[in-house]
Amino acid sequence: MGHRGKLNTLTGLLGCPPVRIFHKFTGQPEFPEGAGAACDTVMHFSSSSDIVRNGKSVRFSLINCPSHLEAANPVAMGKARSKQLQLREGDYSTDSSSKMGDKVLNLQVHGDAAFTGQGINQESLMLSRAPHFDIGGSIHVIVNNQVGFTLPAHRGRSCRYVTDLAKTIAAPVIHVNADHPELVQKATNIAFEYQRRFRKDVFLDYNCFRRWGHNEVDDPTFTNPLLYKVIHNRKTIPDLYAEKLVSEGILKEDEIQSIAAEYTKYLQSELEAANSYKPEASYYQEQWAGMGGAPRAVETWDTGADLSLLQTVGRASVHTPSDFNIHPHLAKMHVNSRISKLTDGKALDWATAEALAFGSLLMEGVNVRLSGEDVGRGTFSHRHAMLVDQATEHIYIPLNHIHPEQKAFLEVANTILSEEAVLAYEYGMAFDSPANLCIWEAQFGDFYNGAQIIVDTFIASGESKWMRSNGLVMLLPHGYDGACSEHSSCRVERFLQQSDSKESSPDSEAVCLHIVNPTTPAQYFHLLRRQMVRNYRKPLVVVAPKILLRLADAVSPLQDFAPGTHFNPIIGDSLADPLKVKRVILVSGKHYYELHKERVRAKIEDVAIVRVEALSPFPLQALQAELDKYSNARKFIWSQEEHRNMGAWTFVKPRFENLLGRKLVYAGRAEAPTPAVGAGVLHRREVEHILKEPLYNIK
Repeated sequence: MGHRGKLNTLTGLLGCPPVRIFHKFTGQPEFPEGAGAACDTVMHFSSSSDIVRNGKSVRFSLINCPSHLEAANPVAMGKARSKQLQLREGDYSTDSSSKMGDKVLNLQVHGDAAFTGQGINQESLMLSRAPHFDIGGSIHVIVNNQVGFTLPAHRGRSCRYVTDLAKTIAAPVIHVNADHPELVQKATNIAFEYQRRFRKDVFLDYNCFRRWGHNEVDDPTFTNPLLYKVIHNRKTIPDLYAEKLVSEGILKEDEIQSIAAEYTKYLQSELEAANSYKPEASYYQEQWAGMGGAPRAVETWDTGADLSLLQTVGRASVHTPSDFNIHPHLAKMHVNSRISKLTDGKALDWATAEALAFGSLLMEGVNVRLSGEDVGRGTFSHRHAMLVDQATEHIYIPLNHIHPEQKAFLEVANTILSEEAVLAYEYGMAFDSPANLCIWEAQFGDFYNGAQIIVDTFIASGESKWMRSNGLVMLLPHGYDGACSEHSSCRVERFLQQSDSKESSPDSEAVCLHIVNPTTPAQYFHLLRRQMVRNYRKPLVVVAPKILLRLADAVSPLQDFAPGTHFNPIIGDSLADPLKVKRVILVSGKHYYELHKERVRAKIEDVAIVRVEALSPFPLQALQAELDKYSNARKFIWSQEEHRNMGAWTFVKPRFENLLGRKLVYAGRAEAPTPAVGAGVLHRREVEHILKEPLYNIK
């Protein structure tokens, strides 16, 4: 919900003790000492409580929100779906949502100006009935204050009613005068009964006003004098309702005064207790019990899996029923190719490694959700996690049929053309439970730009502000392949800029984002499994490949997936003779393969190429151990595809020089305002430069 009325909701409905709020207003943190949280404004508080009515208990959860208030709506929707799946309402294995909503209800309280002005609401409504996102309808309450900050309603939108956006999904709207609490209750009951019966969204327009300005010390008459002349001459809703109760003989005037005095006395006692109040830890409880914060030291997790299980999973990942009409091209290039690789012991590609990670987790009881635009087949037609019958268009997900007694399922959610609302929805699902492996894949890495608000205010900062961990995975295809400017870069520099926290230290896991740029399928396999094996959760940003999906050199033998194997933050150079090495080139991502190919072609023997697979947390110890092998090296070079003012350069350089005490030289594209050029001849010229500079020009 929005800010207006939130404190009353917290204390009046959800049972939040006022002393907690007063304590915060004195400038104190809302978490126990030592929690390490940056904290947040009281208006962004969350609260959960069990409320008993008519002998039945209802669990109310008010989620945390940032100042971009409407951004919390799809987060709440995602959390609702997670709850429904925990309660067996709906099924991971199908598109069906007919059972959704029996025990879980999503309630969204909007501000009028924000509801019409923020595009995320249109995105969320378009999700409301889409397969894999339908939660059986939400109840929307719009607190229609007639003004947004200082902008009056007639200037604040291009439609007549604040609820006109509801027309896009033909949702019913109930308008009610909020001066009359009993009518508000009646309208709300109608909305609730509609949602219960039809499992669709319904809107309530509470026609009311904001007595004060944007806050209690703001003067709204600066900009809205006529409106506030009317408001200030109008009695408050409590006063009007009290007069009604007295006139109807339900209460006497002295009883009303007694009720008000008693509650005022209670608030005064809570205020007096604020200075001595000690916040309690409200995190890592309920479904998060057993989880904790990330350790300060680097830990290695065994994320390998039994090879016979992986063989079974690999074959099952391309198996279809006998009567299924598979696309002939897929039968040859996808099904037969994968089975051949597993049978003949050939190295495995990226899509196979992903299928092995998903399938092994499913067999361990972990539900996996893969969401994004066209993720079923994959933007680059490499994944094919879902197959479409060529005669009936029936969708079949092979990994949901690994074993007859399989309990966990892969949900493949091809989404509407939305980034902000969809990413927020996936964050909400991962936010609710550490048992959810939720993965959002951008069609191209830059597409997350439309969801920057979600990255900034939830994914990167949620744990620091609210002590709420999250294991969401973001796959962001990245790589300079001669494509257009936007589709070359996922802007990894933006994530790196956010990744450190005041609690983190070199080589510490306690950064707010784990950011990786893996170069082998096995590395990707271990990263996905590590998300669920660890006893803590961190958002994972994968600078994901495009060209490596099919590159013959970017493969991994099955042995690299075996028990005892794990993700390696640094991959050393197994070909170079350490004693001959005069220059060490550090590189991250697919640029390694281009450098390596040129080095082999030119028969260069005094250069070692070291792959930095993990960028955040910065792998200080592993990198130090690798560099110690090259005792005769005199030059250390950072080589990247991205422009100098982009990519990982500005993140790596100070850490390398300050922590390792060695000078690092840059080799890559010069500064630019756009990620990539748009002409093939210019691209080829740049590629030649970024290969020659580290291998030949820097001595």
